Order: sequence, then structure tokens, then C-alpha cells
Amino acid sequence: MSDIRKSLESLADSIEKIQKQPVPKTEILDRQLSGNKIHGGRITKFSSMGILDTANDHVLFVEDDGITVKSVTTDKIQGSVSVNGNLNVNGEVHAKKLHVDEVSADVRNERTSPLEFAGESNFAFGKGLIWSGPSATKQLVLQGGPDRLWSSEDMDLHQSKTYKIGNQTVITRDSLGNDVKHSRLQTVGKLKNLAVQGSFDVDGILSWNSDQETLSIGSEDPKGMISLESLDHQFVIDDINGAAWKIGTWTTSSLSIITDDTARIVIENTGAISVNSKTRFHNQVGIGVNNFQTDADLTVAGAIRFDNNKHQSLEAIPRSGNYSKGDIVWNKNPQPTGFVGWVCVREGTPGEWKGFGQISA
Repeated sequence: MSDIRKSLESLADSIEKIQKQPVPKTEILDRQLSGNKIHGGRITKFSSMGILDTANDHVLFVEDDGITVKSVTTDKIQGSVSVNGNLNVNGEVHAKKLHVDEVSADVRNERTSPLEFAGESNFAFGKGLIWSGPSATKQLVLQGGPDRLWSSEDMDLHQSKTYKIGNQTVITRDSLGNDVKHSRLQTVGKLKNLAVQGSFDVDGILSWNSDQETLSIGSEDPKGMISLESLDHQFVIDDINGAAWKIGTWTTSSLSIITDDTARIVIENTGAISVNSKTRFHNQVGIGVNNFQTDADLTVAGAIRFDNNKHQSLEAIPRSGNYSKGDIVWNKNPQPTGFVGWVCVREGTPGEWKGFGQISA
């Protein structure tokens, strides 16, 4: 009995010693911890073959509908990405193709800054808007030599809009701007209500000199208000000191007045006038006189030749001059018993004369 008591006391002492000893730390060997044994709690400085966690605060939230992260740093995103919200890029965007959905009533595509095309050495030649497709490429780009915007296609404005330079209208749908003053138009259609201010020239033939107030056709040196020139012949119409008008040839050429392409009146450069047709005078005619009585249809200041015979009036038989047989001198101072005149019966200088038509006493 005493031996049993001693054994129990010895066991109690041993248990007490063991109880007073510190509990040894639990040692988990590699690959012995299963995920099924972990629920909740914080794991710091987590590291695996593909994950290294050095965060000091929560930055990644995993939920049933996705993950939330404050910042992502990556070199590449594989696959398609959808962004529901605004996308702010503080840097450059390089894309092989940029597609923008069509504008709808509730969605607008808009920019808050100008569209800039940058080039080397501050030039962006060949850059701009380009439309490519199965046919020829359409362009609106910057070109040099000189610098200009170049379009491969027609530019078409709304019919109520205009082209302007310096905010001044240059051309509208159907008219030039009021400030357009210089032009080198070579072909125009029908002109209406044309007003020309200043000199003008038409093909080097028709010209108006506003300083000299001369209109000329084919003349480089017009001699009248209106001048027509061919080779070395010039025809003019001009005024005489504002009191009368003159018309005719300035050069030594003759002047012909024609009808039916036939010369009817010809004025030679010597002043001789030829009438080449029937001539009718419906009033009195005076030759060599400035003023004459109207009781005679023909008034002549000197001798006349009738049927190749000369007729003149003198106070006596001619004492000089050449006369032909049949020439008549009318007595300018008739007296009783005298003669009405004298007739040449033999030509000469002055010839032989006989009186005719004796006047009664």
C-alpha cells in the first residue's frame, strides 16, 4: 500500500513539473498548411512564387462582382478591356486605330483642347486629316513651298456661307466680294450692267484711256476721242475746241462713204470730193459762197463749165487767159445797144470773141 502511495506522489510531482514548464511553439513544416485551415485574420509580408505583398494598408479589395484597386502599374494588358467611366491618361496614347462611336442625342464626342499635329523641327508637313478606303485616299493636310492647307477634294460650303480673308468676304455662291479689286480673269460668261472705272484694255485692240479720255481700236497713239487704225491709216472722231465736231482720216489716206460695199462719196487726201451716184439736192446749193439768196437753186461765186464750155461773167471781152471755142462770157455791166454777152469763136489766149444778144436802145 505504501508503495502505491509513493508512486502516485511521484506522478503528481512529475505532472506539476511538466505543468510549470513553458509550452513549446507549434512548428508547421513546409507545405503542411492547407488553405482550408485559414479563415479571416491578417497575413503580412505574404510572398509566393508569383505574389509579393509589401503593403502596409488595404489596396486590393476582392468581392463577388470583381476587384477594386487604387493604382495599377503594368507593362501590358492582354485581351479586350472595357472602361465604364472616364479614362484619364497623363501621357501619350499610341494606337494603330482609334474608333469613336457615332454621336447620339444623349452621348456627345467632344474635345476640350485643339487638335494638334506636331512634326519635326516645328513643321508638320503632310499631316492632317486623312480618309482611307478602297478608293484613292482623301486628304486635308499641311503642305510646304509655300506653306498652305492642301485638299485632295472639292471644298463645298453651305449655299448661305462665304469664303473670307481677314474677315472680309471674298466670294459668295454667286458673286465676288466688294473688296475684290484686282483680277486676271481670262474667260467670263455674259456680263450685265458692267461698270468699269478707269482705263481698260481688250486683247490689245480695244482700249480706253481715262486720263486722255480716248477710245481707240487698234491704235497705240489715238489722235481723237474715238480712233480706229489699220496699218498706217487712222480714222478719228473728235471735237474742235468744244465748239464743233470733226470726223475723217487723220492720216493722208482718202475717206470713202459707202453703201452696199460701194463707194458713193470719196474725199481724196487733197480735198477733192467725188460723188459716184445719182445726187439729189432738195434745197438751194451754193458753190464758193458763204451767204447766198434763196431765190435761186444754184449760186456759184465764179465761172462754171457747162457741157465742156466755160461760162463766166465779166464787164468786157477777156484780155487774158486761155479759152476754147464755145466759151461764153456774160456781160456783167449790160448797157442799151450793148450785148448780153460774148462767145469765143476761135480758141486762143484770149481767143477771138463776138458779141451776141444785142440789147435794144
